Amino acid sequence: MSELELSYSGYVCAPYLHSHESISLKETWMKSKNIENLFFVTGTFSTESKPYFEYAANHYLLAKFKDSSKISKDFLTHNQEKTSFVFNIRDDLFQKFILGETKFVSVYYMEENDDTEDLHEIADLLLKRNMIGKAGFGNMTTYCTNPSKFLFPYSENIVLVEVNSEKSHQSVKKYCDQTRREVNRKGLKMTNLMNFSVLEQLK
Repeated sequence: MSELELSYSGYVCAPYLHSHESISLKETWMKSKNIENLFFVTGTFSTESKPYFEYAANHYLLAKFKDSSKISKDFLTHNQEKTSFVFNIRDDLFQKFILGETKFVSVYYMEENDDTEDLHEIADLLLKRNMIGKAGFGNMTTYCTNPSKFLFPYSENIVLVEVNSEKSHQSVKKYCDQTRREVNRKGLKMTNLMNFSVLEQLK
C-alpha cells in the first residue's frame, strides 16, 4: 500500500462563509461518526504564510477527525472558493491531561525535511509547556476551487499544537509565540503557519 493510500487521524478546517456549502458541511460533520470534535474558530495567518494562501478566510469550522480518507470524500461535494486545510497527523508527539477546554490550535512548519532528531527535541520542549495538551507531526493538504499561485513548500513538515486554557485568546497567543521563540533559541527552526482561536465548541 502506498503512502497516499494510508489513512490518518488529524484536524481539518473549512471556511465558514454562511453559504449553502458551509452550512451543509457543518451539518454533515455534526452527524458524522468520523468527527470527534467540532469547533467554530477564528483563523489568523502568519506574515510568512499569507502569500501562499491568498484565499484565506476569517472564520472556520475546525474538526478533529479519525479517518482522513473520509475527509477527502467530504471535499468532493463541499469544496469552496476559500481554502480548506487538512492536517494529517502521522506521529503523535505526546498527549497529556490538562484542565480547561481547548482554547487554541497553533500550526507550525519546519524548514528542514524529515529531521527526526530536531523533531524529538521540539517535542521535548513542547512537552514541558504546561498549557500544551497535545502535539503532533504530519502533513498538510489543501482544497480550494481557486488554485493558489504559489505552492507551499513545507507541507510535509507540519507541527500542530493544541492548547487548553481558561485565559483569553490574546494571552494564549502570546504564550504560543513565547513557546516558538524558546524553540528557535535552541537553534531549531519552527515557523508559525496559522493559529485558530476557538470561539465555540459545536460537537
